[in-house]
Amino acid sequence: MEKTDASSAAAAVADAKISSIFIYPVKSCRGISVPHAPLTPTGFRWDRQWLVVNQRGRAYTQRVEPKLALVEVNLPAEAFSEGWEPTKTSYLEIKAPGMDLLKISLCKPPKVSDGVSVWEWSGSALDEGDEASKWFTNYLGKPSRMVRFNAASETRPVDPVYAQGYSIMFSDMFPFMLASQGSLDELNKLLKEPVPMNRFRPNILVDGCEPFSEDLWTEIKISQFSFQGVRLCSRCKVPTINQETAIAGPEPNETLMKYRSDKVLRPDKKQQGKIYFGQNMVCKESLTEGKAKLVKVGDPIFVLQKVSTAAEAVA
Repeated sequence: MEKTDASSAAAAVADAKISSIFIYPVKSCRGISVPHAPLTPTGFRWDRQWLVVNQRGRAYTQRVEPKLALVEVNLPAEAFSEGWEPTKTSYLEIKAPGMDLLKISLCKPPKVSDGVSVWEWSGSALDEGDEASKWFTNYLGKPSRMVRFNAASETRPVDPVYAQGYSIMFSDMFPFMLASQGSLDELNKLLKEPVPMNRFRPNILVDGCEPFSEDLWTEIKISQFSFQGVRLCSRCKVPTINQETAIAGPEPNETLMKYRSDKVLRPDKKQQGKIYFGQNMVCKESLTEGKAKLVKVGDPIFVLQKVSTAAEAVA
């Protein structure tokens, strides 16, 4: 593993920079592009804080409800400022084709729903009430409720095999997913019809580095914050869903399988038929108290440690 001295890294030319930051307040609905975002112990503030569930409390995602791709979500611009707290007039706004505007108060709802589950986790969550339930029930055409992660009473730890002591809300596995523009550009050279980055739903999009160089990053510095690359991001069917139409097709996964599969990248490892795009990350400083923790578009990225090939990366 290659290592770079942190002091020399600070004086060096950056290896990349942040070109976009995306927050996904409601799991599997559209993201918000923001100029900056506060770090919290579970990822960027507001990321995957809400979830739509079926009548048994099980999470809906685009894998089974691709129409969620068309649901637009907005928060007040000031919600992404360090230290901002909502007032009684602060709302999460939700829109979708053919639907009236749904406004969800950012002041916490009083009702608790038990038996909410997403992947391996189950627990209680805050229920957003009958209006939100009716909206999603009408939109999806099946009984639905909208819930918010109950951080006061619940924790959802990440897999300790990959990162000890970190937690998430309703994200799939880890607090952050980072991808590079170079990787997308390289993929699009091989596709008949290029795809946008929203197919891959990263939190941090970087530019200025070689395609798929993020595969190799095991520790990076963004501004003054240390991020650890914990696992290559294996992809499900969501990248095949057009985020403008909610219609799925074979690409880009069909092409990714030819050159981004474990068979190709990790031929000596156990084969699971997975494909990879992006790197899952945790942020060391997100767990500590102290000065303002804001990550911004334009922040430089310095690679402090990396492996030599994707076969050496954890996946």
